[in-house]
Amino acid sequence: METNTVGRILCVVNQKGGVGKTTTAVNLSAALALSGQRALLLDMDPQCNATTSLGCEPTVGHALISNSNLNENIVDTDIEHLSLLPGSRTFHDVDKMASPGDEESQQIRTHLDEVIDEYDFVLIDCPPSVGALTQTALTASTEVLMPIQCEYFAMEGLTQLIQTIKKVIVATDGRLTFGGILLTMYDPTLELTREVDEEVRDFFGDIVFDSVVPRDVSLSEAPSHGQSVFQYAPRSRGAYAYTQLCMEVLQRD
Repeated sequence: METNTVGRILCVVNQKGGVGKTTTAVNLSAALALSGQRALLLDMDPQCNATTSLGCEPTVGHALISNSNLNENIVDTDIEHLSLLPGSRTFHDVDKMASPGDEESQQIRTHLDEVIDEYDFVLIDCPPSVGALTQTALTASTEVLMPIQCEYFAMEGLTQLIQTIKKVIVATDGRLTFGGILLTMYDPTLELTREVDEEVRDFFGDIVFDSVVPRDVSLSEAPSHGQSVFQYAPRSRGAYAYTQLCMEVLQRD
């Protein structure tokens, strides 16, 4: 498969936790790499779950706010074509990244610009918030990918997040676009799931992916083994779902 000529930076974001944000960042990046795309997963969540999900350790200091070359801090994973920029739980770095000034924000964007030409896709796993760190990640990105859990409060709080995204779109002169909304923890046997599906698609229209991610124990178990779902359970429903999502993302180029 041919690689893209212009790198795409996907910011995986939702202000709520437990919606499949990190699961999506990890497994979509893995799926893209397995399809032959050069992919970089960038962990900006202080919980560092994306880092440990791929069997790597958080760093003492986050490379995005250091003066070192970003390439010196990027590590290879067990998946060919997939690289990782590990996250950091160091309080000083978390605080600095969560409340960036203009200098730190520009430094983060400059670091990303240094490496974007080396990858077809950069996926950013953001913290579950609409704070300054998430806004900085959005500013540096070209697309937003928003996982939404199929539950009663799925739409709650999205207005604030969407307003934040719209502000960044205006501030970046349209560099940032809505890449897509992904329904997660999908159970077609539940009436609630079908209701949320209909509501989200009626409200957001074509930006909602056709692909949905089902409830699948493999997706929950894989991180504890330091593996993507493709390594842990390649024939699982979760692996199939993220393969389908990968195909849609590639088609939306």
